[in-house]
Amino acid sequence: MTTNDQPGKRWSLILLFACLGVSLFCLAYPIYVIRPFRAQGGSELSAALMVTRFRQVITVVSAVLALVAVAGYWRAQQRRSRRILAAAGALFTCALAILARVNVYELMFHPVDRPSFSAASETKLNQDEKVIAVKIDGKSRAYPIRSISYHHVVNDVLESKAIVATY
Repeated sequence: MTTNDQPGKRWSLILLFACLGVSLFCLAYPIYVIRPFRAQGGSELSAALMVTRFRQVITVVSAVLALVAVAGYWRAQQRRSRRILAAAGALFTCALAILARVNVYELMFHPVDRPSFSAASETKLNQDEKVIAVKIDGKSRAYPIRSISYHHVVNDVLESKAIVATY
């Protein structure tokens, strides 16, 4: 190996790690900021939404650049273990590009379509628990806010009327 290969290896690794870092940031930062029950400031939320808006393009560009970087590193590096490690980094960057297309909030906050109910005397709610109560034609239902907060929407039917409880 000549000394001319050293700068190529170094720049290939720097590019690979930069692509990996950018992709990881694009995926993790919005999830960190927008996660449930966490207070967030306006500028922080705005930045997270901006990252979410452009992360699909950014992560695809990062994945392509990571593949280019690993190809350059592969040619310059003689050690098989380091080649495999660099290839794993590029594949992880590609996996992050795929994961950036998944809306985790849709996975986390899926509506409850078939809620189950118990008699009030059988529930294990503490006395300070808040509920959303609905009463139609003498029939009542109560939806604990603690349970709804993980789903945000409960679709139900009460006395042949479709209702939605949300929080």
